[in-house]
Amino acid sequence: MEQHPYQPPEQLQQDGLEQGSGHRGNPRHGHSRGHEHAHHRNHGHSHSHGPATPVSKHLRKVIAAVLVPFSAAVIVALVLLWPGGAPPHQRTGVGFDRQTQQATVAKVVEVSCGSANASAGTPAAGTSATGDNRAARETGGICRKATIRVDTGNDRGRRFTEIVQPDQSRQLHQGEKVVVAYEPSAPKDLQYSVTDVNRKLPVALLAGIFALAVVVVGRMRGVMALIALAVSFLILALFILPAILQGSNPLVVAVIGASAIMLIALYLCHGLSARTSVAVLGTLISLAMIGVLGSLFIDWAALTGNTDDSTGLIHGLYPSIDMSGLLLAGVIIGSLGVLDDVTVTQTSAVWELHEANPSMGWRGLYRAGIRIGRDHIASVVNTLVLAYAGAALPLLLLFSIAQSSLATVANSELVAEEIVRTLVGSIGLVASVPVTTALAALVVSADRPGPSTPAPAGAQPAQALGSRRGRRRKR
Repeated sequence: MEQHPYQPPEQLQQDGLEQGSGHRGNPRHGHSRGHEHAHHRNHGHSHSHGPATPVSKHLRKVIAAVLVPFSAAVIVALVLLWPGGAPPHQRTGVGFDRQTQQATVAKVVEVSCGSANASAGTPAAGTSATGDNRAARETGGICRKATIRVDTGNDRGRRFTEIVQPDQSRQLHQGEKVVVAYEPSAPKDLQYSVTDVNRKLPVALLAGIFALAVVVVGRMRGVMALIALAVSFLILALFILPAILQGSNPLVVAVIGASAIMLIALYLCHGLSARTSVAVLGTLISLAMIGVLGSLFIDWAALTGNTDDSTGLIHGLYPSIDMSGLLLAGVIIGSLGVLDDVTVTQTSAVWELHEANPSMGWRGLYRAGIRIGRDHIASVVNTLVLAYAGAALPLLLLFSIAQSSLATVANSELVAEEIVRTLVGSIGLVASVPVTTALAALVVSADRPGPSTPAPAGAQPAQALGSRRGRRRKR
């Protein structure tokens, strides 16, 4: 029922253009900017971002010839590698691999640490009763004796006590919701222990505030962004993680999962258009570059990916998982989010430049777009480095306490892993700017505007340009 897949019939009638059939009506030069803005507000349900794609059907076919087979390959790979869920295993009772239940602190009383029942071996709020805790008991400090009530599971209603030392970072309070670990093989009075605080309410509230802010500011596009975010988490939780646990190659799984996330997120948020397709191509090329560089330097630097308790536990439970491949998969998935931002921004910048000056050739568009991209590169690289440095701040602090030299710190696998992750991702981001800008400039400049009726005598160039911008918007 639409004459062009991206523009409603009423817009075609108003502009006097029949873009789908190639016929151009009489242009009108009297539109005010306020009327143009009001019109686009009335069509706010469209998911396109700014001006739509001024490209010919031939170029759209060329783009589709690349992306349709790629999308089909991603779908087929998802079907072939789709896991049936995480494989079962015997719980070790270590770290996250423990049975947990929800509980409530029913009562808290202050007692003398010296008179507390330390001989029972009950851990103090999830920590060992050694070192400073033993010193606190010997000096007769004031401890807290908490009575915990189990709220879920087969032992619902069961109570146990926990001694909290005064120097513990986590102090229990009456009425507080906590998470308790359950070890069925332990003696009955030691089967339960407090392992963490229940943070579901504040985290859920913060997520609700975030979603509300996105919807209020982004409106329909914000809703689409939230849907894309939910789909990304579903792909991560239902495909990427279980497939790796089932023994599939982590790199292959990450590439397929990241490609699916990229296609869904970009087209859902920015619309099914040639401009979005250019951003997808730029992202795909940059991801391939990150994968090649990451594989090369992870092997060259002999990074095992097994550097902390979590990765050690994973390797112990599933020895068949390639931990270095898992590290590379993390690099690819971690870079995808920022890559989307860079490629979409660069593509939009080139489209806007072409809209402002349709006579500009691809070289001029590339030079102007790359000038915008240089500012983007500086901010994005700094963002990546600071993000990784912030995540590794406790580790860097430990090296500072040990007064290790910079070379020693950088050479350790823990820090070298973050350095390789940061630099490989940053190289891919830097490369995505010229790659995406060149693709967008080539595509957008390949379709020259047709002849139009001259502007009325005495019309200002800015007014004529504004009128042309109003007429040339395509959906």
